[in-house]
Amino acid sequence: MTAEPARDPGLQPERTRLAWRRTTLSGTVAAVLAVKTALHGGATVPGVLVCALCVALWLGFLLVAHRRIHTLASAPAPVALTPRQAAAAVLCTVALAACAAAVVF
Repeated sequence: MTAEPARDPGLQPERTRLAWRRTTLSGTVAAVLAVKTALHGGATVPGVLVCALCVALWLGFLLVAHRRIHTLASAPAPVALTPRQAAAAVLCTVALAACAAAVVF
């Protein structure tokens, strides 16, 4: 009998880290554009509240992404994303998109 070879992850962890970084950059652009649009006609209470919400959601996603990137960099084999982290990332992403859409309309 032959033993199965050890798993060779290749470049998969690096591709995953880069994908998290790209997603974080996209979220940053969306948050900045939402803030710019909300404050374009002058600072109003609803505009400032939407800006604060966009920034809070962006920071939440940034935290999740940073933790995931750090986990991928420190572990020899990729560790699965926990359901809590996945839910937080999805919630922040969808809510940020909803805020950006609300600002446009």
